[in-house]
Amino acid sequence: MVVCSAVFCQETISTADTLRKDALNVFMTSSSYIKKEINFINYVRDLKEADLYIISTYQATGSGGAEYTYFLVGQNKFTGMNDTIKVYFFTDDTEENIRIKQVQALKMGLMRYVLKTPLAKFFDIRFTEQVSESVATDKWKNWVFNVSLYAYLDGEKSYKMAFLDGSFSASHVTEKNKFEFDYSYGWNNSDYDIDGTIINSYSRSQYAEMLYVKGLNDHWSVGSMIEASSSVYSNYNLSLSLSPAIEYDIYPYAQANRHQLRLLYKAGYEFNNYHDTTIYNKTYESLGLHSFQAAYKVVEKWGSINLKLQWSNYFHDWSKNNLGLNGSMNFRIVKGLTFTIGGSVNRIHDQLSLVKGGASYEEMLLRRREIETQYSYYTYCQLNYTFGSIYTNVVNPRFGDNSYY
Repeated sequence: MVVCSAVFCQETISTADTLRKDALNVFMTSSSYIKKEINFINYVRDLKEADLYIISTYQATGSGGAEYTYFLVGQNKFTGMNDTIKVYFFTDDTEENIRIKQVQALKMGLMRYVLKTPLAKFFDIRFTEQVSESVATDKWKNWVFNVSLYAYLDGEKSYKMAFLDGSFSASHVTEKNKFEFDYSYGWNNSDYDIDGTIINSYSRSQYAEMLYVKGLNDHWSVGSMIEASSSVYSNYNLSLSLSPAIEYDIYPYAQANRHQLRLLYKAGYEFNNYHDTTIYNKTYESLGLHSFQAAYKVVEKWGSINLKLQWSNYFHDWSKNNLGLNGSMNFRIVKGLTFTIGGSVNRIHDQLSLVKGGASYEEMLLRRREIETQYSYYTYCQLNYTFGSIYTNVVNPRFGDNSYY
């Protein structure tokens, strides 16, 4: 009896090992949940070892949800076999719903490739739902609204702060047209007790934006933006601007998840009413201005790049301008080695709202008043190297697993 059990166990292990050896080698970024649910493929760390690599991208939808796109690209014996899968999530989807949808979509996308492996005979595909011949109408007609309110109090013996933040948004997005409205309000009041001397720090800001875009074809769009803001920090009682715009995408908009090269030009009118007299002896003024923006995005098997370059200036004085570059780049350099860099840099010569007389010492320390500068920057970089087995199939959640998707 012992001998038979040992033989049976050995045969079972041998069969399982053979199946694993014959399984499809896939290179993709995946969670522990996906590895557990899709256990009929090998997850490999090296792109060169893969029969199939999967690139995933994400973007928000007009309904307030999200669209995940998976690009399946075959190589080696599967060269020329490519597919694209889209999965949609809604604002009320739970984390469980999201990852179930992801797994279902990936399983179906992988079948075309698994069918060409010895594991194909173990699959039985079924359709489990009855399909209605009619489509239910959307009572909201693609309109989506969002309201949020956030507040907190914080304090100790020598310090106390009250903070309030709220926002409202409404959007109507279709394939060709887009309408968005956003409003936000922020209020902050802090008191510092320094040896009996009370220093007060107060900040309040409001911002509203309305955007309308009409798609003309696969490459051209026109639209207009209205912006209104009020800020103690930036010395605005009211800043109001209207900017018609036109955009051209060198790639078709339908390919936006994979690559974009958008050129956007805006020109318009701006009215500013200031809290305090500015360094140019203005309490209010009307201005003409324009801006040009070039945005580039690409997602490939070697990594991804997101870049945006923007220039703007006022018509009355072209020396009052702003040039900014921001973005991020992620590269797979060699097996196991990735490099990421990102950030932004701005050349600033358009601070028309600076207060005459400058900011007080306390305002500068607490950053409650905008001060003169000619530039700003932010940057980060990361180098990551992983080595060892090419396979990453095994999942062990002991002592914690923070992966949800």
